[in-house]
Amino acid sequence: MGGIIYWGLIRTAIIIPIIWGLSSYLDYSLWWSVSFLLIYGVILHPAIIQYNLFREHNKDIIEATLCSSCQYFDETAVLCTKLDEHPSREYLPCEGQSWEPKSKAEILE
Repeated sequence: MGGIIYWGLIRTAIIIPIIWGLSSYLDYSLWWSVSFLLIYGVILHPAIIQYNLFREHNKDIIEATLCSSCQYFDETAVLCTKLDEHPSREYLPCEGQSWEPKSKAEILE
């Protein structure tokens, strides 16, 4: 998940000077349109694709492990927040020793 943010920041750092440079070559109203298209096409769309790939890659962990029903599991980062480790299909950070069920409110969400 951190890689998505990291590369988004790198793309942003690259695209901002390009957009700034285009402001002197394009009409103001056209510049805004081109800027929005560049921001979406270079920054947002690749980040959305990477996030969907991340979710697909970790779908089994999020849905079918003991960790996924624990209150310490953060499914947005696929992380055990108690031990600050990433579980996998073969590896449970606490080996089930620190497992605590989610509250009813968390389950209904």
